[in-house]
Parts: sequence; structure tokens; C-alpha cells
Amino acid sequence: MKLSIYQVLSLFLLSVLCMVCVSACVEETPEEELLAEKEMPVEESDQIKPVEQPIKIGFSMDTLLEERWLKDRDLFKESVEELGAEVEILAANGNDALQILQAEKLISEGVDLLVIVPHNAEATAAVVNKAHQAGIKVVAYDRLVKNAEIDLYISFDNEKVGELQAKAMLEKAPKGNYVYLGGAETDNNAHLMKKGVYNVLQPLIDKGDIKIVYDQWTQDWAPENAKENMAAALSANGGKVDAVIAANDATAGGAIEALEAYGLAGEIPVAGQDAELAGIQRLVQGTQIMTVYKPIKTLAKETAELVVALAKGEEVAVNRKVHNGKAEVPAVFLYPLRVDETNLEDTVIADGFHSEKDIYGP
Repeated sequence: MKLSIYQVLSLFLLSVLCMVCVSACVEETPEEELLAEKEMPVEESDQIKPVEQPIKIGFSMDTLLEERWLKDRDLFKESVEELGAEVEILAANGNDALQILQAEKLISEGVDLLVIVPHNAEATAAVVNKAHQAGIKVVAYDRLVKNAEIDLYISFDNEKVGELQAKAMLEKAPKGNYVYLGGAETDNNAHLMKKGVYNVLQPLIDKGDIKIVYDQWTQDWAPENAKENMAAALSANGGKVDAVIAANDATAGGAIEALEAYGLAGEIPVAGQDAELAGIQRLVQGTQIMTVYKPIKTLAKETAELVVALAKGEEVAVNRKVHNGKAEVPAVFLYPLRVDETNLEDTVIADGFHSEKDIYGP
């Protein structure tokens, strides 16, 4: 059947119209969809917001074998967490190699700042260098790291500690034979305290009123080593000793054990420092004449505030500069207090450092 010219034109127009409709119904390509999505505004609730990670502090400790350092650990951890930061604590218990490995572990974990209580003031310099290579600042807590560019040192005035000990001892024994039992030779604080003792005693030594009949370091601050040293001092001098200055309460305790064997405990005055519970109890018993209280809660709180600020890149205020053999280290020094049987209530008990029940018994 032949179609008229009008029918042919009608069919042609109809086919064109269908093609247009089909093309309008075809789905957009993936590329077109992505372009369309880019042009669409995104609601704020649909955006992925990065979660701010808390500051993490690494705390490398020499030891937890002494009462004093257990208090530091707990108080520092509490203070850091109160500031919204985290802390990981590792203790080497006097092992230099282990402390270095533990510090390196903290560095590898990417802590924001490393705090060190060094066992060996010289050996931990390598740790400081590794931390700095990783962009991590280092703070020395209560003990100075030698020959390294540490970022901050916070401690008590350890020369003042020695001076307080010597002045208290002179009140009990202004003349006579003195024994000095130092701390660990590897600990810079032990050298500073000894310097403070001799600052006070040297004029009287020069005058001849005081004679140092025994002067020895105590390896690792161990009471058993102090006991051996005290026994050697008594043996070498026929028991003729008038005063004993020990670098801390643990070494004082060792010295008093040796004195007991000679029947001299309570007869010869002994000075210590750290205000450990056993040392405070000996004040009450009369076998130790004094200790030096370093408010550890203040130290822990101040350090926590300083290290968290440093980790955030903030500036911190210091009150000293200390040369550690390589650099002038910015430092914050706190001040120690002499404690004897007359001011227990106003110092260690008032601060909650020790309770009356713990000191005097139930």
C-alpha cells in the first residue's frame, strides 16, 4: 500500500519525537553523577570531623623499688590525667640497659613528650638524642640528664637539701668525727646533695672542729650497701663516730641497722632525706634526728602542667638555668623543707603525705 506524502512526513516526525524522549530518559553516567554531587551543597551533619587525640606522655622511671618513687608515679599519673592527657609509665628498677630499651619503646610508640627519671645521668643522653630525632621533647624529672640538650629539668634544690642536713647535724654535733654516706654515684642529685653538705661543713673541717672519717657512695641507693658502708666506717674508727649524714632515708635506715649491731642506734645522730614513712617513724623513735621533705605532690603537679604545655607547643616559665655538661638547660626548682619531731604536724601530716595513724600507730 502506497503512503501519501503527508503520511510519510507524519511517520518521520513521530520517529524523531520518540528518539528525543528516549534520550531524555537515559541515566546519567558515573562521571556525570560525581560532577552533580560536587555541585550539591553538603549538609554540616554529613561532614566527617577529625577526632582530636589526647596528648600522650611517656614516663621512663629509674625504679619503683622505693616508697618515694611509688608516690611520684601515682601522683604524676593522676595530675596528667586531670589535665585530659594520657601517660604510659615504665620502670627499669636500676637497670641502665632496660631503661634505655623502655624509653626507646615509648619513642617508637609516638608519645608526644618523654619524661625521664634517669638511673644513670650519663647513659640516658642517648635516649634524649633519639627522642629529638623523632621530634619528641624530653623533660628530666627530679634528676638531671647529663651531656644532652634536654628541653626542661624540674627538681628540688638538691644543694639546699644537703645544706639543710648539715645545718641540722651541727646543732647535734658541732664537733667530732663525721661519716658521710652518699647516694648512687651515677645520680647527679647525689653529687649536688654532697656539695650542699660540704658547703656547710668545709669551714669547720678547715678549722679542725670536724673530721670526715668516712665518705663513700652507696651503689644504687641500696640500704644493704649503706649498711655495709656504715659497718666499715665503724670498724675502721673503732666505733668512734659522732655523726652520720646519709643521702636519703633508705640509706639512713641501712646505717642505723649497722649502728644497732654496735649498740649505738639512738646514740649517734643520723640525718636523711625524702621523708619516707620509715624515716619519719625513726624520728619519733629517736634513731634519726631529721629528714628533708620534698613535697612530691607539688613536684608531680607542676611537672604535669609543664609537660602537657610543652607537648602542646606552648612556652613555659622557668626560674633557673643548669649546665649539664653540654647545654644550659632551662630549669624549674622547688624548695625542700627540713622536718624533725617538732614539725611533723605542719609538714608531712598537714599535706597528707603521711597520716598520724601511719606514723604513730593506731
